[in-house]
Amino acid sequence: MDYKATLNLPQTDFPMKANLSRREPEILEKWEAMGLYDMLRERSRGRPPYILHDGPPYANGHIHLGTALNKILKDMIVKSQQMSGKNAVYVPGWDCHGLPIEHQVDKELGKRKQTMSQVEIRRHCRKYAEKFIDIQRNEFRRLGVLGEWNNPYLTMSYDYEASIARELGRFFQEGGVIRSKKPIYWCTSCKTALAEAEVEYHDHTSPSIYVKFPMSAGGRAKFPELAGKDVAVLIWTTTPWTLPANLAIAVHPDFTYVAADVGREVWILARGLLESCMESFGIKDYRVLRTFEAGELRGLACSHPFVDRESVIVTGTHVTLEAGTGCVHTAPGHGREDYDMALEYGLDVYSPVDDNGCFTDDVPLFAGRFVFDANRAINAKLEETGKLILEKSITHSYPHCWRCKNPVIFRATEQWFISMEKNDLRGRALQWIDRVDWIPGWGRDRIHNMIANRPDWCISRQRSWGVPICVFTCRKCGTVLASKELFEKTAALFERNGADCWFEMTSEELLPPGATCAGCGGQDFEKEEDILDVWFDSGVSHAAVLEARPDLRSPADLYLEGSDQHRGWFHSSLLTAVGTRNAAPYKSVLTHGFVVDGQGYKMSKSLGNVIAPEEIIRQYGAEVLRLWVSAEDYRDDVRISPDILKRLSEAYRRIRNTCRFLLGNLNDFDPEKDSVPYDRMDELDRFALHQLQEFVRRVRQAYERFEFHRVYHAFHNYCVVDLSAFYLDILKDRLYTSGAAGPARRSAQTAVYRILSALLRLMAPILSFTAEEAWWHLPHQSSETVHLEEFPAPDATWADEALNQRWQKILTLRSDVTKALEGARQAKAIGHPLDAKVKLALPPDWIADFAGQEEMLRTVFIVSEVVLASGEELAGAVEGTEVPGLLIRVEPASGEKCERCWMRSETVGQFSDHPALCGRCRNVVAAH
Repeated sequence: MDYKATLNLPQTDFPMKANLSRREPEILEKWEAMGLYDMLRERSRGRPPYILHDGPPYANGHIHLGTALNKILKDMIVKSQQMSGKNAVYVPGWDCHGLPIEHQVDKELGKRKQTMSQVEIRRHCRKYAEKFIDIQRNEFRRLGVLGEWNNPYLTMSYDYEASIARELGRFFQEGGVIRSKKPIYWCTSCKTALAEAEVEYHDHTSPSIYVKFPMSAGGRAKFPELAGKDVAVLIWTTTPWTLPANLAIAVHPDFTYVAADVGREVWILARGLLESCMESFGIKDYRVLRTFEAGELRGLACSHPFVDRESVIVTGTHVTLEAGTGCVHTAPGHGREDYDMALEYGLDVYSPVDDNGCFTDDVPLFAGRFVFDANRAINAKLEETGKLILEKSITHSYPHCWRCKNPVIFRATEQWFISMEKNDLRGRALQWIDRVDWIPGWGRDRIHNMIANRPDWCISRQRSWGVPICVFTCRKCGTVLASKELFEKTAALFERNGADCWFEMTSEELLPPGATCAGCGGQDFEKEEDILDVWFDSGVSHAAVLEARPDLRSPADLYLEGSDQHRGWFHSSLLTAVGTRNAAPYKSVLTHGFVVDGQGYKMSKSLGNVIAPEEIIRQYGAEVLRLWVSAEDYRDDVRISPDILKRLSEAYRRIRNTCRFLLGNLNDFDPEKDSVPYDRMDELDRFALHQLQEFVRRVRQAYERFEFHRVYHAFHNYCVVDLSAFYLDILKDRLYTSGAAGPARRSAQTAVYRILSALLRLMAPILSFTAEEAWWHLPHQSSETVHLEEFPAPDATWADEALNQRWQKILTLRSDVTKALEGARQAKAIGHPLDAKVKLALPPDWIADFAGQEEMLRTVFIVSEVVLASGEELAGAVEGTEVPGLLIRVEPASGEKCERCWMRSETVGQFSDHPALCGRCRNVVAAH
């Protein structure tokens, strides 16, 4: 007889091999066909809302691992909140305006751009953005991310552009926007102003020079010690190109300065830097003629080293003794502190540099030269006039444009700014920072310091692709027209026609009826041509999206982005919301790190360590990519490499195979008919349900704290250790060999069903495809998709601490017995553990717990026989390490091997109808 046919072997069409790259798209198609996201919204009516507001990625290329990490994290949070009983709406968005798209369109258009109107260029930009929105939408959906993909928010949609205009109008109405000529970051390649968030710092090699500014005769005359001597104030700079704009020299009001005689000249510099400077200059013989308090120098004049004008000495607290001479070259049009000095001392904000980064015609000797190229010529001129003391190169951190990656300059131009001081925007923003929950906590300090020290926000850009600054200027007197009526009309026009109409329509068509200048009463206005900083676009999403959509709300429960967004989206969103609503737009802000390779290096094409998401999906499936996101503590930089992916693939296989085993043993189980009441379940099954409750508690707690790496480790440990290596390993004999419908097997199936049901619901936010596919095979599932389910809650009726304490003892016994079995196997005393008889001498205080329970211990140890003996009988046996006082002897089991269960038993051969079976199997087969 074929006894294999009588075994209850696992049966399921849930595949052993994942084939994720093929099966995942099939699942996505089913989700699309059933309208899963809409089903979630319908089923969630009346639940407490949970809003994770999407920070919009830029629509200018394929997604990379950083954007995949971000979107998967958001998806895991949204799904876990949904399954925690919330109505977790997720509206994805895209940032669509700005320089990167315009640059790409410039490349595509080439020379044709010169013959095209601004509106035609803008239409090409819109088409380019639309293309990549569609590409990225499909790529995000391929990751298993659920959301309102058919109705995302776009910063270039007409209604959103109208919201931008309205929010700008709010700032104008409250007096928060100013127009001023002050130094800002200027990209000479992109030919536009940049905000703080659009600048990144990289190493840059600059000329480092020490220059003499001769003191005027009037200055020397004030100090008898300097009479008749050539005296110069020494400055140090790494931007020689700014010297043509020098108007002053700043000294610190609290520093002491010295006049050092170096032979033919006297040099003035800070006493604290005298020795280091002289050492750098190679001068050993010098003497101090006089010391000065800074106030004695203030107001004295020096001669510019190569331009016929004076440079006045001023005092400023920004001067330091960290480098240089303690006397700071001051060009008000090319530095933030220099500009402050100009305001304090009434200096001209002189910036003789054009949009291309070239000197204007009023710069003698260097007119028309590109500023960085002029450094060498300026140094040569200084050398020629004897004003250059020392020249060398220095590599230092220098601001670069975030898009073209070229070095930027500080340049004073007429720009629009949101003032940080008017209406106390800075102070109010700092107050709101302390009301937000920053995760990790260091995020609070980072953005607090940025807000506390940032300058006014430059919001104007000199480009085409963006929302215009919707104001007019009186041609007669220069007064700005920024009335409420203007912004209301503009917003209404944008809603109907989009922001293109600003560039298509005449001033007369755009202006509200009867518009007159508040300054002179005139009616001749010039339309503003600058566009808005794109950070303002995305920053007002709280108004354009959260407040505009009925199923959303502001403030959002959570903003989640990379750590660079403290100076980006978190920053601009905070300022726009506090500036117009005196409230932060978010309750919590969660920050993740950057993706790096296995060695911790930043990914770059030059290093050859870039891995594209589609490569991983093609080889492993999106599920392994999702597992990678959960496995790492994303609050730090997240590592990825082929070895890491291989290890995660193995971890995924173990989790999947655990689910497959559980599912395979439920093929004939109807939970409504076949479930065994808890109080009649086998003791081991009840202990497994107790362990399940602790697992549920840990996982739910980790989800609540957004600690997905703890979810991953809990899952892996539970599947591999608690289930596969312990419970399921023991359970196989009962599941396979017991009577198919007998109480022992049904008890096991009841536990297995409950464990698997909980597992699938808990894994769904992370392993969304695997949980779904297994759920579809689960008998009598309550919903057609696992994603409509809620997380299991810990069940107090299944928690039995006394039972747990007993089984913790059994586990320690099992550990010692397993070691003894392995020793016997290596000594060739036995082959398979089922060939073994295990004799135990228990410690005295353990005997009462396990007397008469040899059969239970036999199943736990997975051997053919267990005998409890006395210590005298087992003298010299193996001693336990986990259980002090335990003695273990492993011997070959008596009897023959049963062909059905593989146990050795003396009952094999005693039954004429089934001579190859043990007594237990013979009874099962006879009843089959």
